[in-house]
Amino acid sequence: MVSKNQIKLISSLHQKKQRFANQLFFAEGVKVIQELLQSNFELEHLYTTQDDFEQVPPSKRMLINDSELKKISALSTPNSCLAVFKIPAENNIIDSGLIVALDDIRDPGNLGTILRLCDWFGVKQIICSKETVDIYNPKVVQATMGSIARVNVNYVDLKDFLIHTKVPVFGTFMNGENIYQTVLPQNGIIIMGNEANGITAEIEKIVTNRLTIPRFGDLQKTESLNVATATAIVLSEFKRNS
Repeated sequence: MVSKNQIKLISSLHQKKQRFANQLFFAEGVKVIQELLQSNFELEHLYTTQDDFEQVPPSKRMLINDSELKKISALSTPNSCLAVFKIPAENNIIDSGLIVALDDIRDPGNLGTILRLCDWFGVKQIICSKETVDIYNPKVVQATMGSIARVNVNYVDLKDFLIHTKVPVFGTFMNGENIYQTVLPQNGIIIMGNEANGITAEIEKIVTNRLTIPRFGDLQKTESLNVATATAIVLSEFKRNS
């Protein structure tokens, strides 16, 4: 049976300040949890309504009912399991190949999807501005579908990081060089901007290469692409000739 203290702790992990105070986060669903169990993430405790996860020692696994799971879940329709993991120390930044830099991305679903895209396209490093949504937000973890275990994510002073880099810095804008007609390198930083406002003015000044995804619609009235959709197109073009 889940205790009141356990419910209180897990519920508190919905908040960023509590996640970092306790150095814990949680994940839901068999696929995500299995991916994390097979990675370097350290399990604190697993709660499941099924007699599964036999690889987890009984001391860290608790069989619960659907009612108990609903009390600790962040989902409107809870899955069959929830696991609490320790937040690891950030790894050193991988400064080779392509790097995706996120400038004030606020939507958890977008961050989770971008992380999955990086995993798909073999991008090993994401750099996030301090204003970008927390990678351990439950909605982000859910949206990564386990890719959180395979992509290195660091939060930095983005302006300072970009000023000191020695590789080309690409930014996505409504007005720039047509990405389909541009020779793209295999090393560089790709900046994706905020959902509503795009790349911030201070970061825009550091961009050395402006790219745009051209519109092909007859009316040309679509204002912009969703940032995760744009990331998919941009990474596909960078990787096309790799």
